[in-house]
Amino acid sequence: MAVFWDASSRLQFEELQRAARVLGVQLGPIELHDPYDFTAAFTAAKKMRAGAVMVLFSPAFIQQRTNIAKLAVGNKLPTICQDTVEVTAGCLVSYGPSSSELFQRTAYYIDRLLRGERAADLPVEQSSKFRLLVNLRTAKSLGITIPESILLRADEVIR
Repeated sequence: MAVFWDASSRLQFEELQRAARVLGVQLGPIELHDPYDFTAAFTAAKKMRAGAVMVLFSPAFIQQRTNIAKLAVGNKLPTICQDTVEVTAGCLVSYGPSSSELFQRTAYYIDRLLRGERAADLPVEQSSKFRLLVNLRTAKSLGITIPESILLRADEVIR
C-alpha cells in the first residue's frame, strides 16, 4: 500500500508505520512537499506496484481532494482517505472522525478560552465516533465490487 503523507501528517505516518509492522503490512511511503505533484505521486505508487493508496490527513490533501480522486481513478488505484469530504470528491472509502464535528468541538474550546478559562483546566478529548463512508461510483469506475457486509456497516454509501 502506498501512503501519501506530508509534514502535516508526519505523526500519523509514524503511528501507521508502527501498526503496519505489527500487522505485517508493507507500506510504500510517498512524502509530498510544496508544490504538491500528485501526478508524480501516483506514478511512484504505480511503479512500486501498490495495490491501493492511503491518503493521510493534511490540509493540502483536503484542498486537492478532487484532483487526487481523479488521478486515483485514472491510475486504477483505490484510495482510502481520512475525511468524509474526500469520499464525496471521489475517494473510494474513508474511516475516521467527522472533521465537521472536530471543528465544532474546537469552536467550543476556543469559546471557553475566550471566556477566560485556562487551557490547563480544560479536559483533553478524543474522538469516540468514527464514520465509514463508501463511494460506489468510484468503486464502479475502478471495477471493484464492495462486499455487502461493508455496505451494511457503512454510515453512508454514495451511489
